[in-house]
Amino acid sequence: MSKLGNLGARLHRGEVGYDFVGNRKLWYGISILITITAILGLTVRGLNMGIEFQGGAVFTTPKTSVSVAQTQTYAEEAAGHDAIVQELGTGGMRIQISGVDTGKSDAVKEQLAKDLKVDSEKINADLVGPSWGDQIANKAWQGLAIFMVLVVIYLAIAFEWRMAIAAFVALIHDITITVGIYALVGFEVTPGTVIGLLTILGYSLYDTVVVFDSLKEQTKDITKQTRWTYGEVANRSINSTLVRSINTTVVALLPVAGLLFIGGGVLGAGMLNDISLSLFVGLAAGAYSSIFIATPLVADLKEREPQMKALKKRVLAKRAQAAQGEPAQEQGDDEEYGDEPEDAAPAVVGPRHQPASRNRGRGRPSGKRR
Repeated sequence: MSKLGNLGARLHRGEVGYDFVGNRKLWYGISILITITAILGLTVRGLNMGIEFQGGAVFTTPKTSVSVAQTQTYAEEAAGHDAIVQELGTGGMRIQISGVDTGKSDAVKEQLAKDLKVDSEKINADLVGPSWGDQIANKAWQGLAIFMVLVVIYLAIAFEWRMAIAAFVALIHDITITVGIYALVGFEVTPGTVIGLLTILGYSLYDTVVVFDSLKEQTKDITKQTRWTYGEVANRSINSTLVRSINTTVVALLPVAGLLFIGGGVLGAGMLNDISLSLFVGLAAGAYSSIFIATPLVADLKEREPQMKALKKRVLAKRAQAAQGEPAQEQGDDEEYGDEPEDAAPAVVGPRHQPASRNRGRGRPSGKRR
């Protein structure tokens, strides 16, 4: 852990770093490939929408000795539709069947009672109409759209419109990947999925805003110096917050991984899968986009400005002069920007030892100066 702490300190001071912005075309290509895969999965397989969105019935049975697979067979034969069966901790079954209306639910309930050999009065049936499911789906899309609009407005006011656009692109990137993974895996989409999706967007914005805040601070009066281009300062901002972003993401992923792999996989609590998968995939995608997508995109947009183009020319010209051995210009501007001059002597670290005077204390009994 001490090595990681030292690495974080060196990254923050700019002593070491990785050129994220310089290799942005590589990251853009990787993101485009992942996004295309997610879109293809969504197009080919589609989403497994829960009954909250398409209507249906949910039957909860008391404890039974029938297996989950056999219960699924009984439910599909009784309803004539595909069924999703989950075993509850009490030993009962949760049977979810889409496309079942009120008139047919009673007949399905009676048939399930006979097949599972339980009392029909003890089987609880909850019905969701298709119109109510459409309302839930519309509300979910409306909530997502309002969230995105408010985020763009806030970032445009707090930072600038280029950062707002970059954050918006990163959020679309995260949403597309998460939804595509849902389509490929085949997990059911429920209101819990929507809640998880909105939650991970908040986490993604947190990492992005941390980098943007550092970038805004470091690029203040950037045109008054000639040591760094905007892209290089953006890269330093990513490196200075890199360890913080990794630590935050890992700490958030650990409990979510417990829900997904232990709760849903080992313990069989399938109802945890809908929210835990969206959280797990979204957190990982959000951390990736804040480092590899959002800030490099801001650097791309900013370096198209005339001021930043002129700054880049001055920086490159000064470096060319230094490479040819010519005296560097505008040294004072670099010092105002907070960086040491390139030819500055290294600072002295540690206690300073003064040479002892040969005649100190000579001729005085006490050895002290008067």
